Amino acid sequence: MQKPENHTQEACNASVQAVRDALYVLSGKWKLPLIISLTEGPLRFNQIQRSLEDITPKILSKELRELELNEFVTRKVYPTVPVTVTYELTPYSQSLNKVLEELRNWGLAHREKIKSSRHQNAKTEQPAEA
Repeated sequence: MQKPENHTQEACNASVQAVRDALYVLSGKWKLPLIISLTEGPLRFNQIQRSLEDITPKILSKELRELELNEFVTRKVYPTVPVTVTYELTPYSQSLNKVLEELRNWGLAHREKIKSSRHQNAKTEQPAEA
């Protein structure tokens, strides 16, 4: 990370606080994957759970509630029998598009770097054949 020209302790503190706020809202293993799963449109609870595979119903419910409180997701209840409930992204959730794209790009690059490093290490650690 480059140090800005007008770097002050106040600016640093403000940056740290902004990052902490973002991490507080988006923290955890499931929030960002959950948001990504909803990018194709509204889904029902079970559809979301299937798309995320390993998430428990309890955790999914908690994460959806928190995303709703932070205005990233809306919950819609339809008066059908049985009741139908769908979850969909709000327009505000689009403010995360650049973050998600950069995080995805970094994740892909990081995975390749680690695979390459392990491959190189495995080559150098093989015993010489006599």
